[in-house]
Amino acid sequence: MTHADMQRAIEELEVKVAYQEHTIDSLNDEVTRQNKHIEQLSFQLRQVVEKLKGMEPSHIAKQSEEAPPPHY
Repeated sequence: MTHADMQRAIEELEVKVAYQEHTIDSLNDEVTRQNKHIEQLSFQLRQVVEKLKGMEPSHIAKQSEEAPPPHY
């Protein structure tokens, strides 16, 4: 392998490493963004659950518990 071949191989490896670093940074940014979104959704879900726990039970009968109308 000549000096020029080795230099070309090194340059190709440097380009690949630079591309991989860019890809890793992009993926890390996306994971960070998704993690923040998951945290927001988890917070909202906890709020909804707490709100539901605080609601009084409904006094309206479920449809399965309703008697059929008199015309049946």
